[in-house]
Amino acid sequence: MLKKIFFVIVLFGPLWACKEKAPATPEVVLWEPYNDSSEVADNGDHKIPRMRFKLIQSKVLDKNEVFRPLYDEVSKMSETEYEALKPMILEQDIPTIQKHITAGKLTYEKLVLFYLYRIYKYELNNATTLNTVIAFNEHVVDEARKLDKLMNSDNDRVYHPICGMPILLKDNIDTEGMPTTAGAIALKNNRVDDAFIVRKLKENGALILGKVNLSEWAYFLCQGCPVGYSAVGGQTLNPYGRKIFETGGSSSGSATSVAANYAIAAVGSETSGSILSPSSQNSVVGLKPTVGLLSRTGIVPISSTLDTPGPITKNVRDNAILLSAMIGKDETDPKSVAVKAKYLDLIWEEASLKGKRLGAMRYLMASDSIYKKAIEELKSLGAEVVEFDPPEVSMEGFLSILNIDMRNDLPAYLAAEVKNKEAVKIRSIADAVTFNRADSLIRIPYGQALFEGILSDTTSAGHLEFIKATLEKNGRQFFDAALDRYDLNAVLSINNYHAGFAAVAKYPALTVPMGYKTNGEPVGLTFIAKQFQEAELLQLGRAFEDATKIRKMPLEYR
Repeated sequence: MLKKIFFVIVLFGPLWACKEKAPATPEVVLWEPYNDSSEVADNGDHKIPRMRFKLIQSKVLDKNEVFRPLYDEVSKMSETEYEALKPMILEQDIPTIQKHITAGKLTYEKLVLFYLYRIYKYELNNATTLNTVIAFNEHVVDEARKLDKLMNSDNDRVYHPICGMPILLKDNIDTEGMPTTAGAIALKNNRVDDAFIVRKLKENGALILGKVNLSEWAYFLCQGCPVGYSAVGGQTLNPYGRKIFETGGSSSGSATSVAANYAIAAVGSETSGSILSPSSQNSVVGLKPTVGLLSRTGIVPISSTLDTPGPITKNVRDNAILLSAMIGKDETDPKSVAVKAKYLDLIWEEASLKGKRLGAMRYLMASDSIYKKAIEELKSLGAEVVEFDPPEVSMEGFLSILNIDMRNDLPAYLAAEVKNKEAVKIRSIADAVTFNRADSLIRIPYGQALFEGILSDTTSAGHLEFIKATLEKNGRQFFDAALDRYDLNAVLSINNYHAGFAAVAKYPALTVPMGYKTNGEPVGLTFIAKQFQEAELLQLGRAFEDATKIRKMPLEYR
């Protein structure tokens, strides 16, 4: 089934002791570390400087430890069975998969095993690994079996569509039974309870499959370093072009795993672009919600002002389903709000662009042929498109929001969420900087310039509040100048080009596959609207997606 399976006998003590001790149990070796120096050298002249990697594979993660616990379960599935399941699962949306299960053609157990099989098939092969899955829920197959039994005995109960769907989580989202590392060796043994959104997912029946790699500390550690790199997980790679295209960050593993069909969906997080960037780079759908729509409790923070989790999926319907499964008022998050929007209705309601008013930026129309083509397609589908020039607004002070918030918010997280404080030695950014310096080659091969910048930032509390208020006003002005003047439903951008403005405005943004460059690199069309207009964005994105059907699977992962 899986390529290159080896068995090793571990001998304890000298040979003369063999008669006195029973032989050790053979351990299956699923993966062998390899010398990645030639791969690193091959990328040494990459046109994007930060893709001139220093390493590919993690120096601290043993994939055997990660993959061995579920091996017995996965090895029960044959290649023949896997191929037979493909038409029912691969690239299918949640409603379609649930219909197969209701019809008795599929079970939640088989669904989980199918995704695990794919992960083992590609991630244990050093020629195809994306370095994306870094931890598993060792009980996930048993949980799927229990759910199958429950469904068979309780036919009258109405379940959320997310029920039984295998979900991967960015490894800055607290999850019981798995360490939450944020990609940092300092948090390698961090044991926690479930984050609020993870509790909501479980309450709605979702099956947590595992954790995925990310840009370390959500890409707020090193300056000019590769996106998708962490000391724990190594270098995440893009399935559309391993080592050729950037993964985007910081939710790199969340987007690459969904693009490669390693799970139904994944959850990412964004401060400024960290969902939009990897989603667009990997031709999947990513929603950065309004700050406060989803709880941030139990998520390793950068900024309590700007942070938000969000869903990453292969299509817009699944995005609405995953979003709805995480929503809930969290009394411990001061930004959390109660919402009444019925996102599940978006699955069934007709989505149309007729009569919708959208704003297209003139300079993007002039500089990007894929964007221009998408605008013409939107017009042909009935949308009214207004071209406009966005106003110039200052983003001065943006870095100070991240610096001071993280200096305050990380210690609060460590104090409140870490259960085994004896194993997690750091209590502050200063502690993390000192910890990293003790073994810089392993812990910070690309340095920690941004962490050091946090410590040197002298912005006062009063001035910080002024910066936050000013940037929120400026960010909203950037979009509102067109949204209000032309009575628009949304403004159209590319990838994460305007994520910073949306971040400070606390506006939601949805990116959907828009096309591919001539070299095959994916590009996303990003819809941005005012606060709590997620339903509007999802309807717009779904109408565009249904009409264009642009997304293509990465060729090597079919």
